Amino acid sequence: MNDPMDDLKEKTQRTAELYFKGIPGERPFAMWRAFDKELAREISLFYTGKLYAREKIPHRTRQLVAVAALTVLERTEELKIHLHAALNVGCTPQEVAEVIFQMATYGGVPVMNSALKAFREVLQEKGLWPLKEK
Repeated sequence: MNDPMDDLKEKTQRTAELYFKGIPGERPFAMWRAFDKELAREISLFYTGKLYAREKIPHRTRQLVAVAALTVLERTEELKIHLHAALNVGCTPQEVAEVIFQMATYGGVPVMNSALKAFREVLQEKGLWPLKEK
C-alpha cells in the first residue's frame, strides 16, 4: 500500500517540475529552506503538492490567475516566477499579455506597464523576444 506522504511528495515534485523548471535565479523554496528546512518542506508540500496540483482548474488557468493577481498586487519578483510558470504549462505569450493588459482595468496603466516590462524580461530570458505577430 502506498504511503500518502510519499504520494504527496511525488505530486509536489511533479508539479514543481512542471511549473518552475528552467526558471533562473533563486526560487522561493531555496530561500525558505535557507531559513528553516522543515518549514520550507511543509510550505512546499501544501502550496505545490496540494494547492497548485489540484485538478479543479487546468494548470494554464491557474497560472493566468496568478499572473493577474500578482500584476494587480505589484509583486513583480513573484510575478516573474509565475510568468515563467505560465509559459511552462503552455500559455502563449499572447494569452499572458492579454491578461496583463486586462489588469489595467483593475490596477491601472502603471501596474500594467510594470508587468509588461517584467514579461518582456522573461520572454528575453527564454529567447522569445521580440514576439512574432499573430
